[in-house]
Amino acid sequence: MKDLSLCAAMLEALRDPAMIVDGEERLSALNGPMKALTPSARTGDMLSLALRSPDILDAVRRVLAGGVAETVIWRELVPVERVFDVFASPLDIAGEAHAVVTLRDLTDLRRTERMRVDFIANVSHELRTPLASLLGFVETLQGPARNDPAARERFLDIMAEQGRRMSRLIDDLLSLSRVEQRQHLRPGASVELVSVIRQVIDSLGPIARDHRAKLHLDAPEMVNMLGDRDELLRLAENLIGNALKYGSLPDQDNQVEVSITLIEGEARLRVRDHGAGIPREHIPRLTERFYRVDAGASRANGGTGLGLALVKHILMRHRGRLEIMSNPGEGACFDAWLPLS
Repeated sequence: MKDLSLCAAMLEALRDPAMIVDGEERLSALNGPMKALTPSARTGDMLSLALRSPDILDAVRRVLAGGVAETVIWRELVPVERVFDVFASPLDIAGEAHAVVTLRDLTDLRRTERMRVDFIANVSHELRTPLASLLGFVETLQGPARNDPAARERFLDIMAEQGRRMSRLIDDLLSLSRVEQRQHLRPGASVELVSVIRQVIDSLGPIARDHRAKLHLDAPEMVNMLGDRDELLRLAENLIGNALKYGSLPDQDNQVEVSITLIEGEARLRVRDHGAGIPREHIPRLTERFYRVDAGASRANGGTGLGLALVKHILMRHRGRLEIMSNPGEGACFDAWLPLS
């Protein structure tokens, strides 16, 4: 009994969920993380009541029967999908066969791996299309269109646009990488936020004219905060630029409202358009890399699919947050909250 109490005390020192199973497949001890994972499990219950996985039960039975340690993968689908690496090893307590079962949560690791694979696939796809276009036009200019000045001018314009598209994608990837590398370091420089927004609005004037849109700014005289000026410029460029490009309706006058409001120690940068709006099912995924509501419209407007992902990571580095509100036909509202100190 003392041996079992000692083993149970040792289980409590483990960070991962763990339990001891006796020769009758009953739970002899559970540590805190295991109780949190299986709230209904109690000492003395059958293992099958705690973990309803045939693979785990079979592995524990083989270990209790004198087998060697085994590892199995347990996938739980409800209430959310989770993946565990389950390790069962033999344990002798006072001459009786027991098994120690430990679980390691692989959910975040698997999700990260899946995101990495998807990211590489998306980057490859985004670069392959303009690159294939460039190579095709080069071959045409070297062959059939070698002596055709009109075709050469037309193809060179398209090639330049495709080159700019790849350049924008690489710039956004590098910016995103730099922000992620420094995400744990909160910016400490003094920045005047209103001047940043005014600079962005001035630089986006040509885009506003192209979309028949007027930019209206409502802000205090000055808003001082700690931040990275270049990153805040990119944040505002993406939010306001998106409102102009995707929140403007064709063949009519449009308006994009930009405001800065101070609320309980935070600055709220709000960018609101009055365009077609965003279907609600898309809103939770807007900050995912390469996620687009309308891929064709995004590429036609020079979008890379990384703008809102960059906005999210800049806000995370500044210890801020992004809120998105929209209904179809009612435009969209993007709120970037930034702490003032």
